[in-house]
Amino acid sequence: MIRALFAAVVTVAATLTVTGSAAATGALPVVSPTPQQISRTSADVPLPSSVALVTDAGTDPAAKDLLTSLLRDHGVKVGGHGLVVRLGGAGKDVPEQAEGYALRVSRAGITIGGRDGAGQYYGVQTLRQLFVRSGHGWAVRGATVRDWPNMALRGSIEGFYGPPWTTADRLRQLAFLGEVKANTYIYSAKDDAYLRAKWRDPYPADELGTLGQLVRSAAAHHVEFTYALSPGVSICFSSPSDVAAVEAKFQSVYDLGVRSFSLPFDDISYTKWNCDADQAAFGTPGQAAAGTAQVSLLNTITERFVTTHDGVRPLQTVPTEYSDLKDSPYKTELREHLDPSVVVQWTGTDVVPPSVTTDEAAQVSTVYGRKVFLWDNYPVNDYGQSAGRLLLAPYAQREAGLSRYLNGIVSNPMNQEAASEVAEFGAADFAWNDAGYSPARSWPQALTRLAGGDPRATAALTVFADLEHLAPTFGPTPWQPQAPVLAAKAAAFWQRWNAGDHRALAGLRAYAVRIRDAAGVIRGGRVQAAFVTDAGPWLDATALWGDAFVTRLDALAAASRGDHARASRLTARADDLVTRATAVKTGNTNRWGIHQALVGDGVLDTLLVRLREQS
Repeated sequence: MIRALFAAVVTVAATLTVTGSAAATGALPVVSPTPQQISRTSADVPLPSSVALVTDAGTDPAAKDLLTSLLRDHGVKVGGHGLVVRLGGAGKDVPEQAEGYALRVSRAGITIGGRDGAGQYYGVQTLRQLFVRSGHGWAVRGATVRDWPNMALRGSIEGFYGPPWTTADRLRQLAFLGEVKANTYIYSAKDDAYLRAKWRDPYPADELGTLGQLVRSAAAHHVEFTYALSPGVSICFSSPSDVAAVEAKFQSVYDLGVRSFSLPFDDISYTKWNCDADQAAFGTPGQAAAGTAQVSLLNTITERFVTTHDGVRPLQTVPTEYSDLKDSPYKTELREHLDPSVVVQWTGTDVVPPSVTTDEAAQVSTVYGRKVFLWDNYPVNDYGQSAGRLLLAPYAQREAGLSRYLNGIVSNPMNQEAASEVAEFGAADFAWNDAGYSPARSWPQALTRLAGGDPRATAALTVFADLEHLAPTFGPTPWQPQAPVLAAKAAAFWQRWNAGDHRALAGLRAYAVRIRDAAGVIRGGRVQAAFVTDAGPWLDATALWGDAFVTRLDALAAASRGDHARASRLTARADDLVTRATAVKTGNTNRWGIHQALVGDGVLDTLLVRLREQS
């Protein structure tokens, strides 16, 4: 898989630099999420200085705004004569599926039709990826696309513990979700006391205003803002006043424009009630009684709020038993009595599952009596095993075919918003077209996006992400390995070195230089600034580890030539660099607090120890 990942990086980088001559080769455009159907149907179309934009009564305003800004960003005046660009409601080629779209680029013009407003918006997002440099100007790849999502719900859930995202982080996340054709953002921020500990209390005016800003931004990107209220920590299920408090809280954000709601019951106990009245109403605390109480609230809110308010989506919930497949009295209550419209979330077979298979999804769908909604705890890094880590490995080990059993996937991100976009990019790609998903194709695209399409910055990000590749679970064994590219290079080096081939030093040193220089390239201005900020401590540590790596190899080279004085000096310098590298701390950015910024741990550090022994 590693070779495939590097090959895909080269392919993506090459695609970004191809000019109008690409038509002669028939190169297929690189589009993400992977479309259901895409083909080259004409030569690339040069962009003129002006275009005629044709819309209709069904044209989506957000899609029109995006299209207009996209054309202007490429030096095109909108509203003139010349190439005709059409954007509007469904046409004969538009798929029947919700959010589907059809796009055609030819010398005759550009046509985008959508089954609905979201479909039009996604058609424009695909067009954005078809622009290519042509001489001193731009062209658009001559292509035809028919596309639609396999899963209805796709996006992220801000559900981590620890230091929260800022408003700027959340606004950036919403724009990102729209860009990757994800339609769901679940606001379940553990830091928001008004969602959990103070769930009954109304928001202060300033916080309500900030929520309204987020809701409006979500709508502008065709993202559904789902408000997740978690009353289970203190609710009295049988209390009419508490039920009314849930309705009042929902009403306060409905008035802001929220049309999607969730009542999660994760991370609470069902061994005790919060009030004596629940004992009388539902019986002795336990699985069945908890199920009955939760079903009562969910059904009541569905009946009294969801069905009585225009435009409200089906209510969502996270069950208290959210991470297994076993049936239980609790699940029986939900399966047999919960309103069939309520969407149930599930995290897989563990809180952080190493994989999710179609067999598992089929089983849990049977247990809950409905398609489930996967809350995927990757790349979240708020737990002990992830201390000191950025999680930059691909979105992987989720089986094609899950769309038959899941109605959606939301990724739970890291406390670091911009860094989370690497894995989230893959999750959105998978949820859109799980049958066509490939980590080896999607991961390089995610890195290329962060690098603004710059090949050198993409290559540096690829080296850096390999050093932050380890993906832990709650157990001792990670589900994605650390630094697989470096590990493979180290193994090949030792095989040659031990066979007496000292020329192996040059190849490994060249990669060590890439590690040493990666941070500088990433900080050179091409990579998204927010990512550079998020990754700051890890970039600092990478530069030191890379310098130590190069110095260790130089010491070994000196020792192999018999220059032991130079080898000794270089060894001492490398020792100092390693000490400085291990002293780099993350800052207090996560629930686990200040920690060593881990870089290639278990691979790079052990390699440097072995090199020292040899020199």
